[in-house]
Amino acid sequence: MGQPVLLAVDDDAPVLAAVERDLRSRYAEHYQVLAASSGEQALDLLHRLRLREEPVALLLVDERMPGMSGTEFLTASRRLYPEARRVLLTAYADTDAAIRAINDAEVQHYLLKPWDPPEDRLYPVLDDLLETWRRPAPAANLRLIGDRWSPSTHEVRQFLARNLVPYRWLDVETDAAARELLDVARVDAGELPVLVLEDGDVLARPDLHEVAQRIGLHVRADRDAYDLVIAGAGPAGLAAAVYGASEGLATLLLECSAPGGQAGTTTRIENYLGFPVGLSGADLTLRAREQAIRFGAEMLVPSEAVGLERADPYTVVRLADGGEVSASALVIASGVTYRTLDVPGAAALTGMGVYYGAGRAEAVDHSGGSVFVVGGGNSAGQAAVFLSAFAASVTVLVRGDDLTSTMSRYLIDRIEASERITVAHRTEVAGVLGERRVEGLRLRSGTDEQEVPADALFVFVGQAPRTGWLEGVVRRDERGFLLTGAELGQPPEGWPLPVPPLPLETSVPRVFAAGDVRRGSIKRIASAVGEGAMAVSFAHERLAGR
Repeated sequence: MGQPVLLAVDDDAPVLAAVERDLRSRYAEHYQVLAASSGEQALDLLHRLRLREEPVALLLVDERMPGMSGTEFLTASRRLYPEARRVLLTAYADTDAAIRAINDAEVQHYLLKPWDPPEDRLYPVLDDLLETWRRPAPAANLRLIGDRWSPSTHEVRQFLARNLVPYRWLDVETDAAARELLDVARVDAGELPVLVLEDGDVLARPDLHEVAQRIGLHVRADRDAYDLVIAGAGPAGLAAAVYGASEGLATLLLECSAPGGQAGTTTRIENYLGFPVGLSGADLTLRAREQAIRFGAEMLVPSEAVGLERADPYTVVRLADGGEVSASALVIASGVTYRTLDVPGAAALTGMGVYYGAGRAEAVDHSGGSVFVVGGGNSAGQAAVFLSAFAASVTVLVRGDDLTSTMSRYLIDRIEASERITVAHRTEVAGVLGERRVEGLRLRSGTDEQEVPADALFVFVGQAPRTGWLEGVVRRDERGFLLTGAELGQPPEGWPLPVPPLPLETSVPRVFAAGDVRRGSIKRIASAVGEGAMAVSFAHERLAGR
């Protein structure tokens, strides 16, 4: 197998020569640079590369070509190299075509011609895309053996995937290699899931803390006290970590499951400022995590905050493992969780076809199946679009008459354009059917009920803030969301300082709330990032006057 391929395609010979020259100048040491003068020629080349099992990292393709347009070629290329990064070269007048390419061919970026100087307008884009292409390479040395319909197995799979840890999945029911490996490891099938580590050690039925520790995640704090502690590593928490650490604060970030929060499970974020082609929640999370760590933030995963105490002027955070950390300032960014579906059968089949969130593992498990999505918000819409790439049919169940009041227009358009997605209005789930896995649903529409076959149910109904651990210490509203700033009253009851609370400051001085956990927050990733940065600014202000 040779070096990964960078393929440039353009029917204009001088432009193709310029592209090839710039690619070779920057990337020839680590990549093969190939060129084709038409979409047909390039597609034939991809077929030959595929037969030779040569990796293709990047396709840089002109839109306006006779015979086969750039968008048509990139769409066809997805069948051969779905993981290759796709870039469209366009003229300014072709931006509409670029937008169509984003939707039809899942183009990751488009570049306007001319791209001189390449150091400013070409290489930074390609460097970033090639870096993301290299990240997901699967590692066969970390192997997880389990039963796909086991909740404990699903928990470990979800933990590894959400933390972007590559592993090889072996289903004990369908994969002979799984049974052979169990025999070699001398582990009984009743002890699933089993994780085989790189050094040959075997973990049978491990808890997530043990898994994290053995795969190299940071699970214990290096210090007893920090300038800034952040509870929750969603967009708000990650932003707070980046700004806090970059400004010299000793910063600790606590995350109970995986960085990214609910945003991290989003398969494609298309309305985030500065990313016209969109990006996945996992990609956004990885970028933010790397940025925070580069600035010196310390991150513990999994590490759950379970209690809070005041030791004025400090705040002491109690952790689920029995440890404690002291904070001069605390940012609560613990976010929200989807409410569980309270119908017969749902709880018993959670992890066995009933899911809260939609990741790649669940999507692959139900390839070719009939899946249902409950909810009318953006998360439900994004899940439906993502699942439609795998499932034979996706049915979105909503209580209302339409989606316009709860879902962004761009998602509604994507749903309406998909042949695999249908929307059932004025319909709700009355029950989940099945013994060992989901086999069907009982649906209610008005007074009528019917049973339909189903392979999976993805639930996105309502949100509850993760604030139970703050009971009796930090003031919340009747739904559990944190009160901040002026919402605490004028003056706030029991407020100990002579000056009023700062915006985002809770009922406890130097304890701030950011993102979805705060009452009145705008449930958008961009606003959560903004609040995370603002919280650090207000923490600086409060600490300076301490």
